[in-house]
Amino acid sequence: MNTLDAIQARRSVRAFQPRPVEAEKLDALLNAINQAPSAGNLQAYQVYLVRRETTRQRLAAAALGQKFLAQAPMVLVVCACPSRSAKYGQRGAELYCLQDATVAVAYGQLAATALGLASCWVGAFDESQVKEVLGLPAAERPVAMLPIGYPAETPPRTPRRWLTDLVKEKE
Repeated sequence: MNTLDAIQARRSVRAFQPRPVEAEKLDALLNAINQAPSAGNLQAYQVYLVRRETTRQRLAAAALGQKFLAQAPMVLVVCACPSRSAKYGQRGAELYCLQDATVAVAYGQLAATALGLASCWVGAFDESQVKEVLGLPAAERPVAMLPIGYPAETPPRTPRRWLTDLVKEKE
């Protein structure tokens, strides 16, 4: 599947088959995340791979009861690491690390789709609970959780804005 096909095929899937993801696919997915561009190539993010069901259940509780997180065979928690982009001062610590983490999540979603896997960007969660569940360092900031697995549903395409509304050309 090429990149444009993956972009068109990607959906937010909230139901997963109870089937493990093969090691080769997981490796390809993580390598795709590692290729995400970042400010100054500092890669100011950390990825936590969570497979244990009890931990996934605790993450689902921290995500305001989004139980599908526990249903997926794995969850990636992507955190911004301000100290890695501190060379850019306050803007690096407050913005660039968030941008780096966000791009990494997007690469993960597209790679999952290209590999025949499904995901759903989860940004609604109690940050302090996620940090407690995973025992994260105080300086790291969870940006998104990405459940990964084989889809047990095929959601319809969601409506998008018209390009004439989305894009404003400036001289």
